[in-house]
Amino acid sequence: MRSFFARCVWSTFCGVALLFVALGGALGTALRYAANLYFAERFGPNLPYATFVVNVIGSWALGFCSQVFAAKTIWGVPFALVVGTGVLGGFTTYSSFNLETLRMLQQGEVARAFAYASLTFVTCLALGALGIMLGARFIR
Repeated sequence: MRSFFARCVWSTFCGVALLFVALGGALGTALRYAANLYFAERFGPNLPYATFVVNVIGSWALGFCSQVFAAKTIWGVPFALVVGTGVLGGFTTYSSFNLETLRMLQQGEVARAFAYASLTFVTCLALGALGIMLGARFIR
């Protein structure tokens, strides 16, 4: 049996996968925008809270979903692809994290940029591992 990716290259099946990933991405992007609005109103623009929170949640969710949805499909499309690449791909963002860190450095806030980058890296890595662990236990 050919893998999903091999089938995608050789058939029109890719169109269904592309549609599901795009719809998932739209949902993730809308959720990210809502998080931006919420955190900006709640905490102000001093720190990029929304980017930190969505990346932390997304790290946990991707780890969890990679375990729980590994064998699940929706109309033949791997559900992990829809959630991981689509929803969480639209929800999380490395590019915003990168830009916000660079802006802190440009403004001479080296300690703050280092703290933000370190906290994001360690927290996302830890939550990703926790998601994988909980997801593996969830499916047992």
